[in-house]
Amino acid sequence: MIKYQMDWIITKDESGVEIKTFLSEHHISKRMLTDIKFAGGKISVDGQEVTVRYVLQEGNHLTVIFPPEPKSPTLKPEDILLHIIYEDKDLLVINKPSNMSTIPSREHPDGSLANAVYGYYRRREIDSAIHIVTRLDRDTSGLVLIAKHRHIHHLMSLQQKKREIKRSYEAFAEGLFSVREGKINEPIGRKETSIIEREVRSDGKTAVTHYKVIGQYGGFAHIGLVLETGRTHQIRVHMSYKGHPLLGDSLYGGSREKIDRQALHCHSLSFFHPTTGEPLHFHVPLPDDMDRLL
Repeated sequence: MIKYQMDWIITKDESGVEIKTFLSEHHISKRMLTDIKFAGGKISVDGQEVTVRYVLQEGNHLTVIFPPEPKSPTLKPEDILLHIIYEDKDLLVINKPSNMSTIPSREHPDGSLANAVYGYYRRREIDSAIHIVTRLDRDTSGLVLIAKHRHIHHLMSLQQKKREIKRSYEAFAEGLFSVREGKINEPIGRKETSIIEREVRSDGKTAVTHYKVIGQYGGFAHIGLVLETGRTHQIRVHMSYKGHPLLGDSLYGGSREKIDRQALHCHSLSFFHPTTGEPLHFHVPLPDDMDRLL
């Protein structure tokens, strides 16, 4: 199996510091260093194994090989075709179809994106657990970001906290909009009578959704949406609360006459690469079932 590793060529400004200090500045925690030391990892400079007290010099080639990651005992690999938009040693960006859960559940233990990615890793001999950075509901289609190692997942979670991971959606909502652009700032919490449903409620968590009407048709509108927050079912709850449930979203009052799943698609994803800092942007068009309605 291919172990995950990171490499650096030490610059003049980085020389003169111990490896443990250098790695701390790159957000590698003391706990991770302990795992590297005692659980099968390795730190080397110019091909020679060293300790974290080694003082780096300009031009050194520092390599950190991370230990094997523990795998979920309940997750099984499956041979499912993945629509991969982007891949490198750190990340996967996948265009998830509707009718596919992001992770297994009691109702849908098989066929999830996590099962499919685990199978892909097995075939490619990638030694990684499954680290999904951005999730989508089962019947929401579109872009999903996956980290190939828990350290990369940690780096991406730092971007999430700073709201540097941007996702944009397209949806079809019932009715015609009198206000074609707006901001919905309503708190969302779990509905007391359900373990699945959410609702706008005063004791909920802050939730902010921006919407803009792209076009209006017979009985429904094509809208673009951007989230400031990432609450469960946020778009679905907010649009229903405003009297415009998504087409096909029967859980929140939408009709299934035109489409048999919520008409919601994550079409755009932007973030900074966790190790290079390069800005990355991905876009996928509407899936066929939504595109046909236009």
